[in-house]
Amino acid sequence: MKAVLVVSMLSAAGVALSQTLPQVTVSATRTQAAPFDVPASVDVIDGEQLRSAGRPEINLSESLAFVPGVTARDRHNYAQDLQLSIRGFGARSSFGVRGVRVYVDGVPATMPDGQGQLSHIDLASAGRVEILRGPFSALYGNSSGGVLQVFTDPGEGPPTVTTSLAVGSDGLVRPGLRASGSNQGLGYVVSANHLSSDGWREHSAVSRSLANARLDFKRAEGSEWTVVANSLELSADDPLGLTRAQFESAPRSADASALRFNTRKTVRQDQLGLIHEQRLAGGDRLRMMVYGGQRDTVQYQAIPVATQVNPLHPGGVIGLGRQYGGADLRWTSNTVLAQGPLELVGGLSYDRMQEHRQGWQNFADGELGVQGVLRRDEDNVVSNLDPYLQGVWKFAPRWSLTTGVRHSSVSFSSADHYIVGGNGDDSGAVHYSATLPVAALMFAWSPQIHLYGSWGRGFETPTFNELAYRPDGTAGLNFALKPSRSSNLEFGVKGRSPAGSVWHSQWAAALFQTDTQDEIVTRTNSGGRSTFQNAGATRRRGLELAWSAALVRDWHIQLSQTWLDARYRDAFGSCNSTPCTSSVTIPAGNRIPGTAQAMSAAEIAWQPAKGWRAGAELRYSSRVYVNDANSDAASSFTTTAVHAGYVFDLKRWTLSATARIDNLLDRRYAGSVIVNEGNGRFFEAAPGRSYVLKLVGSYPF
Repeated sequence: MKAVLVVSMLSAAGVALSQTLPQVTVSATRTQAAPFDVPASVDVIDGEQLRSAGRPEINLSESLAFVPGVTARDRHNYAQDLQLSIRGFGARSSFGVRGVRVYVDGVPATMPDGQGQLSHIDLASAGRVEILRGPFSALYGNSSGGVLQVFTDPGEGPPTVTTSLAVGSDGLVRPGLRASGSNQGLGYVVSANHLSSDGWREHSAVSRSLANARLDFKRAEGSEWTVVANSLELSADDPLGLTRAQFESAPRSADASALRFNTRKTVRQDQLGLIHEQRLAGGDRLRMMVYGGQRDTVQYQAIPVATQVNPLHPGGVIGLGRQYGGADLRWTSNTVLAQGPLELVGGLSYDRMQEHRQGWQNFADGELGVQGVLRRDEDNVVSNLDPYLQGVWKFAPRWSLTTGVRHSSVSFSSADHYIVGGNGDDSGAVHYSATLPVAALMFAWSPQIHLYGSWGRGFETPTFNELAYRPDGTAGLNFALKPSRSSNLEFGVKGRSPAGSVWHSQWAAALFQTDTQDEIVTRTNSGGRSTFQNAGATRRRGLELAWSAALVRDWHIQLSQTWLDARYRDAFGSCNSTPCTSSVTIPAGNRIPGTAQAMSAAEIAWQPAKGWRAGAELRYSSRVYVNDANSDAASSFTTTAVHAGYVFDLKRWTLSATARIDNLLDRRYAGSVIVNEGNGRFFEAAPGRSYVLKLVGSYPF
């Protein structure tokens, strides 16, 4: 199978590379530079690429498969978000994003404790997505196994209105409207869209409304202000995972407990950010960013009534009222050191999240799936204060040195207001800190080939969810849980075709190793409650390859290949009950669950500016273990997709119509797994053959 896949990839591949080959700059290391000149693994996905090939513009998983080292598994369950991991970091997350820092227009979508969300990202107005992997991720502080940044497209050109409509399998409907343009120092992009779907699986319907806006003001020469705003309303049913038997016999079903308790989730989020950039004398620059927002979440879980009789149990309904905000102040200076240009960046970042967490029984008066009596009530606060300094020194014509350091300081506090009977006071506080240095050396072998090596230390604190309970069942935060610390090493080479070539290509290869101490893993998982422990040492090492080309006659190709070996280096104990009564030993050498040893993606597309266009893509993943014991795994799979469309002008309208078919061969596979799920419901089945029809029209005034 692998040999066939490699042959297929070499003979057919690609994505719309005309969007990625023009000169772009990235801010991955907080200095503006072309990706080719950055001594790190950094990729850019252009906004038009996100919206091309008939993609419905719903999830980042539609495009991230073509970035090596990145896994974005669509759970097809909007109550749990995507499963995003970079080089194996984040793979253990059973909901939301863990171990990867996420930013939208500079505003953190990852809270100070390291837990993040992707549900409010608007692909319809995205200008680009940057993905940073490797040692330099540590410059973003806590929980930086990798960094994903989404930037809204700045408003330019004449006022333009774009309407879109995507319809597809399982009742999918996604209408959208976008307005953009610029006039007398004001650039604007305003976007709104709504998603509704019955879901491929039983009890997986979703309704999501999303609005996003960016306003750019140029008040004077060298002075710019940017306002970004975002709003989300989400209501989604949760079909839960499936056991092996359920997955094989009825992959479209929901677990019976999901129906009994009507498991579901609602989210309301609003946030606002302000960014000011000022050019100073001597070419220095000052950047200030402040933001604030709120996110209210209510989630109904399927926890048996008998389990909740325990007076220490927090109930089966979770209510989270979060308020968050912060600021980042950054100064950039350009000077000369030993006749070589030196760019220095110094800054201070502060973030704070206040959470009112409540829990209720998920039954009342004999009825299941309704809010019952209060079982949990607490106020939690987590904050970080991180100074950082970094520099890029071109000390010789073909050499550059990039260094940086960040001191990350994270504080947690919890005030328990539910002290009833045997449920004692769970209040407490804990503080973690780490100094995170990074360094990289780049050599320009030629104008077409750059070599680099980089090293850095990483730091990942427990989240509030991981600190919430002690494995022995006693009251209080799990103060025994320590942050994990890692050492990251990477060597890479980047290449591109010479200027003036008939066809343009670029390629990259990166070899990496990450050694982690005190990896945070599951200790117990039962009755809807998970506890965590430090498991000793782990190692992640691998190879990433990428190649892309824009050929003659509007042909575009892209290939990506990832090999990842992620393993536990120390044995540790794991339990299925709280408190732990019998421990199972996880041997050293087991693979870290949720990670695939090999992943491949390829696409070929023919995309002239007007007229007919078409393309095909192929994706492969090796098997993925579902738990620390490696006792079961989701099988390997290969999927194919095709798309075709037509672009034309009608008076002043630019219109396009595209049809797309995913999983063309109707393969049965698990799109994602729920790592260490306590009831053995590890598998989340992916849809069979499905289609999307998309219509887009743009009108400039």
